[in-house]
Amino acid sequence: MPEIASCVSKNIKMASTSSPISDFFRGRHVLITGGTGFMGKVLVEKLLHSCPNIACIYLLIRPKKSHDVKSRLDQLLNAAIFDWVRKNQPESLKKLVPINGDVTKFELGISPLDQKTLIDNVSIVFHSAATVKFDEALKLSVAMNLLGTKRLVQLSKRMTKLEAFVHVSTAYCNCNRQDVEEHLYPIPADPEQIIQCVDCLDENLLESITPKIIKGWPNTYTFTKALAEKMLLLLGDGLPIVIVRPSIVTASWREPILGWVDNLNGPTGLLAGAGKGVLRTLLCHKDLIADLVPVDICINLLISAAWYTATNRPKGIEIYHCTSGTTNPIYWKDIERLGHEFILENPFSDILWYPGGSFKSNRVVNCLCVAAFQMAPAYIIDALAKITGRQPRLVRIHKRLQKAVSCLEFFTTHEWNFKNTNVQKLFTELDPNDQKTFYFDVSQLEWRSYIESYIWGTRQFVLKDHPSTVPNAKLRLRRMYYLHRTTQMVFVVLAIRYILLGNKSIRRFWYSALCFLIKCISNATSSLRLV
Repeated sequence: MPEIASCVSKNIKMASTSSPISDFFRGRHVLITGGTGFMGKVLVEKLLHSCPNIACIYLLIRPKKSHDVKSRLDQLLNAAIFDWVRKNQPESLKKLVPINGDVTKFELGISPLDQKTLIDNVSIVFHSAATVKFDEALKLSVAMNLLGTKRLVQLSKRMTKLEAFVHVSTAYCNCNRQDVEEHLYPIPADPEQIIQCVDCLDENLLESITPKIIKGWPNTYTFTKALAEKMLLLLGDGLPIVIVRPSIVTASWREPILGWVDNLNGPTGLLAGAGKGVLRTLLCHKDLIADLVPVDICINLLISAAWYTATNRPKGIEIYHCTSGTTNPIYWKDIERLGHEFILENPFSDILWYPGGSFKSNRVVNCLCVAAFQMAPAYIIDALAKITGRQPRLVRIHKRLQKAVSCLEFFTTHEWNFKNTNVQKLFTELDPNDQKTFYFDVSQLEWRSYIESYIWGTRQFVLKDHPSTVPNAKLRLRRMYYLHRTTQMVFVVLAIRYILLGNKSIRRFWYSALCFLIKCISNATSSLRLV
C-alpha cells in the first residue's frame, strides 16, 4: 500500500511543545480501531490537534457497500470537528492512513503487507472498535467485542515497538455489582467457550438461549465487554495493557466543538425524542445518579493513560473509570428539569407536539402513559394522515423509539458506585500544561451550562437544525402549546361529561367539540415534516 509507505518515511516538522504528553507522541506511530465512531473521531482530532509532531495515525476501517476505506476516510474528515485542523494544520491530515480491515474477520482482515507495516512501526494501540447496540445479536456482539479484541491482541504481540495497548471498555461491564472498583472482577463464563458456542449454534437457537447465556448481565453489550476484559487478562501477558471504562458518553464539553455529538445513542436520543414532542414518558428513578461523561473527557483520559503506561510500565493491567457519579454527580431529575427548560428556550424545528411529559418511577403507570400519550396519538395522527392522503409514519417512529428506550430502562432504574481513584491519581501525575491540554477532571464540569450546550449540539449536529431556524421553531412551539392546552382542556371536560352528564343533546355538543378538535389536529399536522 503506497500510502502507508509514504507515511512511514514522512515526518512533518512542526513547532515543539512544552507538553510531556505531546512530546511523547513525537515521531510515534499510532493504530486506532473504531476511528470512524463517535469516540474515535474525537480521538483522531485530538491527537492531530494537540500532538502535532505525531508521525502517523493508522485507522482500521471496514469498507462499506460502494465506499472503500479511502472514501470512508474522506467522509470522516468532512465532519465539522475537523474544521480547525483543516484550517490551521492541513498538512497533518496526510498523517492519517486508512488500513483496510474488519475486526470480525480472521487476522482482522488486514493484508500481510499492511500487517508488516503495523508490526514494524506502531507504538500505541487504541482499541475502541465495538458494537454499542445494547440489543445486538449475541453472534455479532461476540464477533466484534470479543473476537475483535482477541485478534488485535494477537497482532499487538507481534509489534516490535509497542509501548501501550489502550482498550476502551465500559463501566457497566460489571453492572451486576453495585460498588465497582478499578480492577478486574472474575466472570464465570469462559471467553473461548462462548466463542465456540456462538460459532457452532444455529442463529435462531442461539437467540432463544441468549438470556441464559448472559444471565447476570442486562444485554449482550455489557456481557461481551466483560468477556473482552477477561480475554485481555488471559492472552495479554507481557503486553502493556491499560483499560479505560467510560460510563454514559455524551456530547463534548469543551473540544473539539462545544456540544458536538453525532448520534442518537443514550441520553441524546431521549433529548431528541422529548424535544420533538414524541417521547412523553420514560421509566426512570429520578433520584438516582445519571453517570454522564463528556466525550472529550474520555478522549483526554485515553491519551493520558497511554502516555503514563508507556513511560511508567505499571505491573499488571491498570484500569481507569471514566465516570462522574462519585466526583460530580448529576441526577436524572436534573436532566429532566434542565432538559425541559433548555428545549423550550431553543426548540427543535418541525416538532410533532408540544414538548412535555415526565419520568415515571412506576412501571405500570409508565406503560399506561405510553399507551395514552404516545401510542394512541400516533395511531390517531397516522389515521388522519391516511385520510388526507399523506404518508403515515408516526406509529413506526413510536415503535422504534420505544425499542430504543426499553434498552435504556435498566440504566435509568439502577445506580452504581464507580470508584475512580486511579483517575484522580493519574491527573496529579500530569504536568500543569497537560492538565490544561488533556483535562479530564470532571469535578470542574458545571452541569447546567453543559446540558444547555448538549441540547444545542443535538439540535445542530444531530437533527441538522441551523441556528437561523430558531425563530420559526419558537413560533411553531407557541402554536403547539395552544393546541396542546386546548386538547387537554377538551379531554378534561369530556371526562367530566361522561362521568356526570347523560343528556343526549349535551352529548351531541361534546361530539361536535371532539370533531372540531380532530379537525384542528388534522390542520396542525397537514404541514408536518416527519424526520
